[in-house]
Amino acid sequence: MIELLAQTGLNALYAASYTALVAVGLVLIFGVMGVINFAHGELFMLGAYAIVAVYADWNLPYLVAVAVGMTFVGIVGLGMERAFFRPLRDNPLGGLVASIGFLMILQALVSMGFGVRMEHVPPVTQDVIVITEKVRLPVFRLAVILAAVVLLASLWAFLKKTRFGWALRASAQDPEAAALQGISINQTARIAMFIGAALAGVAGALTAPLISVNPHMGHSVIVTAFIVIIVGGIGSLEGAVIVAVAYAFVHTFVTTFFDGVIADIVGLLLLLAVLIVKPTGLFGSADRA
Repeated sequence: MIELLAQTGLNALYAASYTALVAVGLVLIFGVMGVINFAHGELFMLGAYAIVAVYADWNLPYLVAVAVGMTFVGIVGLGMERAFFRPLRDNPLGGLVASIGFLMILQALVSMGFGVRMEHVPPVTQDVIVITEKVRLPVFRLAVILAAVVLLASLWAFLKKTRFGWALRASAQDPEAAALQGISINQTARIAMFIGAALAGVAGALTAPLISVNPHMGHSVIVTAFIVIIVGGIGSLEGAVIVAVAYAFVHTFVTTFFDGVIADIVGLLLLLAVLIVKPTGLFGSADRA
């Protein structure tokens, strides 16, 4: 039993790593732009398909494929900001509807380009760290966990230590006051959208060799991300990371000892419980942060 708990905990850490990347990107976009991007799961999907194209089909090095995927999805995010979210800045509902429409467009384009079949990416490495006879950690999963930690730490340093990071935080806390101080709202929106989209893309790129890639794989990811950011508090990056880890552990353990459907139900029940007790989320406040 102890070994099963340990193995499940390692699996949960892996799930928490990519979930945190997706959720933090979604929080960053909402915090700065005030828009709910329903196409965020499809950005995760695009990152995975970048690995299918660049690594599996073109046989380029995996790290090159990850960099390409991260950059490409970030650029797609910039296009979304300019084409949809900026013209609809004063109409949050319109931005939400536009993101849903773009979600469908991305799914259709990927289906036309790659088909609707499941794509299986060749493993990057099959090395395994043997902890005990029944507790094992694939090296690639460890690499995903470490990459997520590095990316999230880099984002924290960027937001806390750089001029552009300060501008993003100021825009998130009070856009009007930030504009009065000479901060360009368009520029901060572009930066937030690029980083948020790139984080979703790199999450998809990192997980592609471990999952079946398909045009609809973003659905479950975006549902999980919304649960995480609502429970953590919309606009709270720290809350997104903490709740992503907690949710991944709960979901993984319930899936292991019961099944995935029950795990999904438990996640939604936790969401409802938090909203009843603290409607702003565990780390959120009444004001948009």
